[in-house]
Amino acid sequence: MILYKNGLALIGAGLVKRDVLVNRGKIIEIAEWGGIVPDQQTEIVDCTGKYILPALVDVHTHGADGYDFNTADAEGMQKIMKFYVSHGVGTVLPTVMTDDEGRIMRQLQLICELAKRYPEIKGIHLEGPFLSEKYCGAMPVRYLQKPDFDKFLQFQQAAQGMIRLITVAPELDGALEFIRKVSQTGVTVSLGHSAADGERVKSAIGAGARSFTHWGNAMSPLDRHDLNMAGSALLYDNFCEVICDGKHVDKDVFRLLLKAKGEDKIVGITDSIMATGLPDGDYTLAGNEVTVKNGDARLKSNGVRAGSTLDAYTGLANVVEFSGLPLYRAIKLWTVNPAKLIGLDSRIGTIEVGKDADFIMFG
Repeated sequence: MILYKNGLALIGAGLVKRDVLVNRGKIIEIAEWGGIVPDQQTEIVDCTGKYILPALVDVHTHGADGYDFNTADAEGMQKIMKFYVSHGVGTVLPTVMTDDEGRIMRQLQLICELAKRYPEIKGIHLEGPFLSEKYCGAMPVRYLQKPDFDKFLQFQQAAQGMIRLITVAPELDGALEFIRKVSQTGVTVSLGHSAADGERVKSAIGAGARSFTHWGNAMSPLDRHDLNMAGSALLYDNFCEVICDGKHVDKDVFRLLLKAKGEDKIVGITDSIMATGLPDGDYTLAGNEVTVKNGDARLKSNGVRAGSTLDAYTGLANVVEFSGLPLYRAIKLWTVNPAKLIGLDSRIGTIEVGKDADFIMFG
């Protein structure tokens, strides 16, 4: 057992003086300072002057430190994971984007092997290939295809059942039935890279879709005559991913979104690429050439944004800055909200007895 003593733990509505006892990766007791008497076999960790916070959850990230999940080998993936852990991430869904089918299969298999060494990997986000050509963003158009449930099952088999989240464009032929079937398997469906109008989005939500991927980016914008996808996200009680870098969504627009959705329905994401943690320069994203200038990643071919160079720590700090929310409220966007989105809130997202000992210390 391990006893974390004399820390300021973020529990409920603020930081409180607490000791936390952990056994085999689970929190088994929480008490006021000095309230837990350890036995001789218990390891003591002195947290005096340190904050104990729930570890951050990133459900949409392509890579960091020179590698991405579409192209990295096992060694490269380990470097990505070390970067995440060093930046406060306790749960991650490595995100594989639209690509050659064989490459997708191979990378899904590699991530499954990596998960045996890194318990932080609690699933996979498959962003594509069932997406709109009109709003493809940085996705390679030649690999986009119509929704195919049998194809999804092949991907899921390669992933050994680890796909927890998939992004789909609901206006494509067969998409509604696809969303219904995928949702019935327990996988969370998110809507994105889409030209859908408001009625189609409504139908997709009725079919089981639960979220919107990187809101405001690569989706049909709100119009005074039609909600389209961006507006539908404001109307319906679904989760919205937001890239919290201040570039993909302006900070004032973020505040408007927060006002419309409430702090319990926004999921902070990085959408980070291999350039994250590295200087400006030339990189790739799933093989596409990308240039990063002033931390802003764009495709060389057409100037379209290509993910971000954001890390999770900075994303949380940005939420606090943009929103004016106190830390105990802002952190929900990076902890319990994404945990709920992927169905893991009974295990992670808050510091509670019975949950995983998934917390970070700093100070």
